[in-house]
Amino acid sequence: MRKVKFKNRNWDTVAHLHLPNNFDEKQNYPAIVCVHPGSMKEQTAGLYAQRLAEKGLIALAYDASFQGESGGEPRYLEDPTTRVEDIRYAVDYLTTLNFIDEKCIGLLGICAGGGYAANAAMSEKRIKAVVTVVGTNTGRAFRETNFLETLKTVSSQRTMEAKGAVPRITNWTPNSAEEATNAGINELDMLEAIDYYRTSRGEHPTANNKLLFTSMANLIKFDAFHLAEVLLTQPLFVIVGDKVGAFGSYRDGFELYNKAASKSKKIHIVKGASHYDLYDQPQATTEALENLVSFFNNNLLEK
Repeated sequence: MRKVKFKNRNWDTVAHLHLPNNFDEKQNYPAIVCVHPGSMKEQTAGLYAQRLAEKGLIALAYDASFQGESGGEPRYLEDPTTRVEDIRYAVDYLTTLNFIDEKCIGLLGICAGGGYAANAAMSEKRIKAVVTVVGTNTGRAFRETNFLETLKTVSSQRTMEAKGAVPRITNWTPNSAEEATNAGINELDMLEAIDYYRTSRGEHPTANNKLLFTSMANLIKFDAFHLAEVLLTQPLFVIVGDKVGAFGSYRDGFELYNKAASKSKKIHIVKGASHYDLYDQPQATTEALENLVSFFNNNLLEK
């Protein structure tokens, strides 16, 4: 693995380039861009990238702009437009490497990264094949909350910050199951998120669980699947778990599958797997990887 940097506008994106065993710079390899959820390159996207490299594919996992080790201000901003643009810059970077076959670049997105991946592929045709693992339409998820009140609160917060108030930073998830319980949050999906992100299972020093509150306006209005029925034409593979839960990746997966204009598309359901099982649990991720590696091999290599 190599730690690399590439430019995104006027800041650096920091990434890990995962290389196959017996890597040879004189060879040409297909490559996969791995897009993380609201997390970091070292977490679930990095796990998939490492496993892809073990299967002979080069994989690039990066920190989104404003997050982790990547640059950009303000910090902790989650902006869907920039998240999609991050993917374009990642593809730009791969095309500069003489050991990458630029005609064989694929895209893998997990959770929110799946929604961003699908959205990017609609207009980024250097991407030849797309996989989503428990991909979610982030805007849909946030619009199922009390979103109009949230937008009013965001507007008030922006006014206060324009007048000199300290930016409001919130958490993506409660910091512990106890904190969630005390706040009256007992949904299984959220408890599983805490178990992944806020314990040794998925914690990482650069994954600080922080979100700039005013990002909520960007998230609420975003529709990751808008125009997929017209523009998402690349081969598409959707992977979901059959433990549906309340988070929505199961129905989002079927919505994307049904909506996409792709002539070659399929969906795979991992039996007995929840949303967060497909982040890192060996049985679930092994099944997902076996299928998605086969998909990439079939759809990236020049025929």
